[in-house]
Amino acid sequence: MSGVIWLATDNRVERDESYLDKVRKLVEETKYGSVVLIIQDGKVIQIDKTEKIRL
Repeated sequence: MSGVIWLATDNRVERDESYLDKVRKLVEETKYGSVVLIIQDGKVIQIDKTEKIRL
């Protein structure tokens, strides 16, 4: 399972820190995988989540 959460809208990044709650939730829900923050000009513009399923 892979997902992307975009935080930029109309070339503006969300001003509040609600992305921290999103990151926390993604980390808590991921058993095996990674959560990557994409930074541009010192601001988080994208969050990538990759989840591995162990068989």
